[in-house]
Amino acid sequence: MTQTSKQYVLAIDQGTTGSTALIIDQEMNVLGRANFEFTQYFPQPGWVEHDLDELLTSVHKAIDGAITMAGISAQEIKAIGITNQRETIALWDRSSGAPLHKAIVWQCRRTASYCSTLKAAGHEPRVRALTGLCLDPYFSGTKMKWLLDEVEGARGRAEAGELAFGTMDSYLLWQLTGGAVHATDISNASRTLLMDLKRGEWSEEMTDLLDIPVATLPEIRSNSEIYGQTNGFASLPDGIPVAGMAGDQQAALFGQACFSKGEAKCTYGTGAFLLMNTGGTPIYSDHGLLSTVAWKLGEQTTYALEGSAFVAGAAVQWLRDGLGLISSAPEIESLAESVTDSGGVYFVPALTGLGAPHWDPEARGMISGLTRGSEKGHLARATLEGIAHQNDDILTAMMADSGSPITALKVDGGAAANGLLMQIQADLLGCEIIRPKMLETTALGSGIMAGLAVGMWSNLSEVTDRWSIDARFKRCINEDEVGRRREGWRAALQKTRSV
Repeated sequence: MTQTSKQYVLAIDQGTTGSTALIIDQEMNVLGRANFEFTQYFPQPGWVEHDLDELLTSVHKAIDGAITMAGISAQEIKAIGITNQRETIALWDRSSGAPLHKAIVWQCRRTASYCSTLKAAGHEPRVRALTGLCLDPYFSGTKMKWLLDEVEGARGRAEAGELAFGTMDSYLLWQLTGGAVHATDISNASRTLLMDLKRGEWSEEMTDLLDIPVATLPEIRSNSEIYGQTNGFASLPDGIPVAGMAGDQQAALFGQACFSKGEAKCTYGTGAFLLMNTGGTPIYSDHGLLSTVAWKLGEQTTYALEGSAFVAGAAVQWLRDGLGLISSAPEIESLAESVTDSGGVYFVPALTGLGAPHWDPEARGMISGLTRGSEKGHLARATLEGIAHQNDDILTAMMADSGSPITALKVDGGAAANGLLMQIQADLLGCEIIRPKMLETTALGSGIMAGLAVGMWSNLSEVTDRWSIDARFKRCINEDEVGRRREGWRAALQKTRSV
């Protein structure tokens, strides 16, 4: 009897503050994991950049570390999946691969005034109809225009076909394949402001509006297919198929096995991101949410409604690094548990503006309700409550747009390990919070997409069968208390928008 050799997939999760690599086996067990952070650059208030060389170094280190931890040979990797911080954009030379500028990060607000100009000119309704998105500096398209306008010589070189744009999936695919493939997946493309949501192709109307040469843009592909093979990438042997790509939040929806219409998830990372599977037809929001592509498998496209809060885990990082209130992020749970409630303190973590459903790039963070009796435990608890309140606003809008209640919300990301935060979230939302055993569902999702493309898993049912639950959280406060908390939140929220 011939023994079947084990099969492994390498999942690369290129995130906002660092890069993570996982080695996943056919049973969806994580055998190796490594993460390496890189520097965040803030050249002006509200501006955020990444050095692409430093970012790429973190990817190399993460891959090497994960392979070493797993105790396998790189030659045993059957496929590679990529997931990434989505709207962050890079511009590089097609010949040398050299970046022309630091990457402009999704959090960066440098194009806020340009977005306001486009809104004042009446473009937003048409932009929403075409792309499912709103005119906000969050998205890639206006960042691309800034690079072309502000980097000396960039526009001329771009129009001559010498330069390439890409979100981080596209940039890593280029690097992994030795510059042979310039492509992106449809989920990342749907976040650029440049893709026609219904057709799944670049919109000439949008590229004309933002003055982006189409020749600089990558080819749009599905989420699970062989895009190319590794070639000359130092951490890996040549010939490994790169076979799965998805934006981080879509990858998390996939990794949470939310394959059916109406299923929803929330990822607690630097920001908080709620997505609901809306099936084969996009739902256009009347409540400030985004319509986006969830994924495309074969010829079938699945759509999602999305709401994003720009700051979630980043608020905890601010308590740690900015205020020195805690020395490590996990400490916030015990500190918040040192008090029975927030003592009337509210923290609106609008540190980089407000995302859905408010979309106010000029909003600023607000701490209100402080008294002489306020302690650091109250601020810690108010921070967790602020994260949960943002998500409550988003989910309320999501249910209004979809016309149906959400009975359960699957959660993932680093802060999902915080049991107090999950309980606060369940108390506000009133629906069950389901936390899986595998919290790194973002990387898992891209790994599964890659594995499906090369036959490691034959269908989605196999994936669902391997998905397992760690904990459930249900509401344990009454409606009156929920109403009181929401009223206090709305009052604090209004103050952030009047500064």
